Amino acid sequence: MPNRLANETSPYLLQHADNPVDWWPWSPEAFAEARERGVPVMLSVGYSSCHWCHVMANESFEDELTAVYLNEHFVNVKVDREERPDIDAVYMEAVQAATGQGGWPMTVFLTPDAEPFYFGTYFPPEPRHGMPSFMQVLEGVRTAWVGRPEEVAEVAQRIVRDLSGRRLDYGKAGTPGPEELAKALLGLVREYDSTRGGFGGAPKFPPSMVLEFLLRHHARAGSEGALEMAADTCEAMARGGIYDQLGGGFARYSVDRDWVVPHFEKMLYDNALLCRVYAHLWRTTGDDLARRVALETADFMVRELRTQEGGFASALDADSEDPETGKHVEGVYYAWTPAQLREVLGEEDGELAAACFGVTEEGTFEHGMSVLQLPAQGPDIGDERLAGFKERLLAARQARPAPGRDDKIVAAWNGLAIAALAECGAFFDRPDLVERATEAADLLVRVHMDGMARLARTSKDGRVGVNAGVLEDYGDVAEGFLALGAVTGEGVWLEFAGFLVDLVLDRFTAEDGSLYDTAHDAERLIRRPQDPTDTAAPSGWTAAAGALLSYAAHTGSQAHRTAAERALAVVHALGPRAPRVIGHGLAVAEALVDGPREVAVVGHPEDPARAELHRVALLGTAPGAVVATGMPGAADGSGGEFPLLAERTLMHDLPTAYVCRHFVCARPTTDPVELAEQLGTVRP
Repeated sequence: MPNRLANETSPYLLQHADNPVDWWPWSPEAFAEARERGVPVMLSVGYSSCHWCHVMANESFEDELTAVYLNEHFVNVKVDREERPDIDAVYMEAVQAATGQGGWPMTVFLTPDAEPFYFGTYFPPEPRHGMPSFMQVLEGVRTAWVGRPEEVAEVAQRIVRDLSGRRLDYGKAGTPGPEELAKALLGLVREYDSTRGGFGGAPKFPPSMVLEFLLRHHARAGSEGALEMAADTCEAMARGGIYDQLGGGFARYSVDRDWVVPHFEKMLYDNALLCRVYAHLWRTTGDDLARRVALETADFMVRELRTQEGGFASALDADSEDPETGKHVEGVYYAWTPAQLREVLGEEDGELAAACFGVTEEGTFEHGMSVLQLPAQGPDIGDERLAGFKERLLAARQARPAPGRDDKIVAAWNGLAIAALAECGAFFDRPDLVERATEAADLLVRVHMDGMARLARTSKDGRVGVNAGVLEDYGDVAEGFLALGAVTGEGVWLEFAGFLVDLVLDRFTAEDGSLYDTAHDAERLIRRPQDPTDTAAPSGWTAAAGALLSYAAHTGSQAHRTAAERALAVVHALGPRAPRVIGHGLAVAEALVDGPREVAVVGHPEDPARAELHRVALLGTAPGAVVATGMPGAADGSGGEFPLLAERTLMHDLPTAYVCRHFVCARPTTDPVELAEQLGTVRP
């Protein structure tokens, strides 16, 4: 019999709707039930494509005896961290403070007042590797709750006090400038893996936001070292197993330092961010590999993540069914043996493909299987023949049972996808990608945005979710709208972005200029989350700062510029000390230091000369430059949909570009080469 999760929209919660555990969604009613019964709450947080979440579910939450004990002694609450990042952030902070580490599944035991008193992540069904079994944990928590209630209450209250006492005070740090950005670069150099690319050891995550900072720093300061780190890391990832050599797109992370074996789930946010990074790398260098990876990743998102409603699904699972055993196994969809290659391609081509893709008899993964790579030292068989191998292997792979897909639409991640697809479409003459970006933006406006322009966090099957948008939703969606407006010349996207950044000022901003992750009127948790550091995606704090800065550049609004500068004080404080955790903030700070430059391109929409100037403007490498294009502005000072177009006229009756920066404007130009020089070197 289905439990209380049966009516939820989250695919992750629906995966647990038939568990024998009597799950509750996060709700006041769940805590009221715990209070009435006098039992603690067992909070389990995960997400649909989380491998170990599935493992713990199979081992414990689907086990009848475990479920009986849970139902008798706890109120059990299941949360999708992607739907409620605020809940996840608050309790993950407690888990990390108590244990020194975190991750998912996250298991937290709470009082009926939602105060945490015992923490963990994955617990096995039997004691293993020094970990207690899940049942041992449950029995221990139950014993403490019944036998030592005063001690439990004191621990819970102390944890809440400690969390509440963690106040951020970056308001006096000042605005980041060239000195802080240079120190951040030096910090990254110290942590850079010069042999394999990327930063740190295993597991190794794609450093998307840091790569964007490095590209912008190179563009502004001319640092060849910054460009080299970005380019070499991008090449290492693109040639490694973390990149899907057949279908495009990136896995979540590599379990090793060499990018060989990934954790196979494929997330929308990773692919949107990396698609844009590779497009920007191509914009800087003209590198063919960067161009190919950007386009293949864009095509992957459209082909495998786009939903019927026009948005983009959250993720593909790491696991899929093994045709031989019928069991769900991580990576089985993507890995190959030499024999499987020969079966698809024939003996000669199979042997050659194995050499090209690094497939060995011993295997680079598990059970003699290998994850496909594209090592630079492999045989050079020519692009056409390699493409033929990929096409035939991809067709064979598509006959395998496919990984599951989490179909919910997350507003923030769709904002990231809109920006990436719009820019790829413009850079690479792919109007279809711009159309897909526009359709996703339309969905966010129609379904996620209410009459007051407030965002809902998620939707599924065209049905809006009940959870309010958090700061990252407002920042990333505004960024997506601004990028789409720059590409299409449709000022309505600037207008929608304005609604969102105004709500950031009204509902998320503290008196000292710092930003909260939840709105002033959001559900009150034990602590109001406020985290300026990046996770796998840009922090809401710095994403909003970037959108505020770009909107100010478009409109001349001093209020929005001041808000961006005050928010970026956190980059002044953290950038030189911990650059890897605030990469997006550093990238935004590069735009602040550079201007950002304001570009207006005017001319008749059918004139190819205007289109050429517009393209050059979009390909400019000046950090964070904003671009508006349209008809010449009216003499009365109105710019129509784009304020930057106000009073911008044609020179010699020809399409004309205007570039301004720090209240100073360069000479208007009709020459694409001169415009390129004003915006940074454009090589492609």
